[in-house]
Amino acid sequence: MPHFSNSVKLKYVKLGYQYLVNHILTLTLIPVMAGVLIEILRLGPAEIVNLWNSLHFDLVQILCSCFFIIFVATVYFMSKPRSIYLVDYACYKPPVTCRVPFATFMEHSRLNLSNNPKSVEFQMRILERSGLGEETCLPPAIHYIPPTPTMEAARGEAEIVIFSAMDSLFKKTGLKPKDIDILIVNCSLFSPTPSLSAMVINKYKLRSNIKSFNLSGMGCSAGLISIDLARDLLQVHPNSNAVVVSTEIITPNYYQGKERAMLLPNCLFRMGGAAILLSNRRSERRRAKYRLVHVVRTHKGADDKAYRCVFEEEDKEGNVGISLSKDLMAIAGEALKSNITTIGPLVLPASEQLLFLLTLIGRKIFNPKWKPYIPDFKQAFEHFCIHAGGRAVIDELQKNLQLSAEHVEASRMTLHRFGNTSSSSLWYEMSYIEAKGRMKKGDRVWQIAFGSGFKCNSAVWKCNRTIKTPKDGPWADCIHSLHRYPIWCSLYLLINVHPAGENNKCGKTTG
Repeated sequence: MPHFSNSVKLKYVKLGYQYLVNHILTLTLIPVMAGVLIEILRLGPAEIVNLWNSLHFDLVQILCSCFFIIFVATVYFMSKPRSIYLVDYACYKPPVTCRVPFATFMEHSRLNLSNNPKSVEFQMRILERSGLGEETCLPPAIHYIPPTPTMEAARGEAEIVIFSAMDSLFKKTGLKPKDIDILIVNCSLFSPTPSLSAMVINKYKLRSNIKSFNLSGMGCSAGLISIDLARDLLQVHPNSNAVVVSTEIITPNYYQGKERAMLLPNCLFRMGGAAILLSNRRSERRRAKYRLVHVVRTHKGADDKAYRCVFEEEDKEGNVGISLSKDLMAIAGEALKSNITTIGPLVLPASEQLLFLLTLIGRKIFNPKWKPYIPDFKQAFEHFCIHAGGRAVIDELQKNLQLSAEHVEASRMTLHRFGNTSSSSLWYEMSYIEAKGRMKKGDRVWQIAFGSGFKCNSAVWKCNRTIKTPKDGPWADCIHSLHRYPIWCSLYLLINVHPAGENNKCGKTTG
């Protein structure tokens, strides 16, 4: 009981401190205004009339003052950045025929790597700890034995994913192809000629004066880079609509060699894609779901280790694959630290910024061994969308940012249901929060993504209106099923923390 009492008292002390610092201006002005009001009430009617008559108003001064106020207000509103609204978005849902249960994946691995059983065992261990479920999907070309990663198959996957997401977006928003002013498509590893953006323009017969961009080689954080580019373009092009398509085409990048560092992506990456409609039109303000508040980008490419930690290269046998460094998590931590140092002052309340500043000063002046203060980002955001790159990534961010299980639920469930869908994973997570009916008006969402190079990018959104639980979308068939999502049962924990070298026979029963 004494320990409990102390913890309760400490909690209320912290809450009192936060309220005091965050509302210091209000708490200071209220007594001053109350004092002025009391003094005015003490004066008699005659004294108030005499005070008013003693004030001399010159017509020229009044006109000049009004003109100055109007001028300042005009300059302010003209220089103010345009508000960027996220009208709606759509996520691609792969068909049932593309699903790859653990047993199927491992059977194909045994047949494709029949001469290297150790690589098969390695992939099994990775898969057991990955956080992926039994319903993740791979493109048709990967289902063949051996896989057929041809250019035709890759284009086929791109058309299925991108066109399905675009069709869903048109249906949800009522947008017509001719209404698109800006088109941005990002896909890191598959970069054909003509580009994927040209493929979209050809399919939907978009306008000849459309501003189109195709981003490649920028990793899993390219989705937020596309959002940043769209924001900059919408600042200089008034009354415009921008469509961002984020995806990763897996077909031509399935690794068929023996290097363990290159086999990891085979176990984690799955089919996925999303199409997002952004607009700066004031007419879209009421129906838009979110408003873009901040985008913060951090690039650590100047460091050689960071530059090479996610690297596309050939192995000794000439097979091309993506090599993931053992230092990946440490480098991601450094990139995240740089990113939150930038975004912190933009979003954190004054109480957290003051504590962080005092701790920083104390470490510099008094004792460098003082533990650095980690700001409580739960005071700045109601929802967190952490890139579903793998269980280790989510675990590390949950630990470092001191988040609860509910805060990372969307990320874990997206990883379990869809796998690592690269730059589109953030939108599956946002869709999960909406499908659970948790997104309310005024809620703030923090999207965090990591990418090769090495990059850490963040986006902050504010919810414009309370979002009703959607009847369609990627989660429609499973979000309300009993004992499915969220999966916090012991079987799910067994999948994620199963001891090395042991067979996991309970994975098939989840989801």
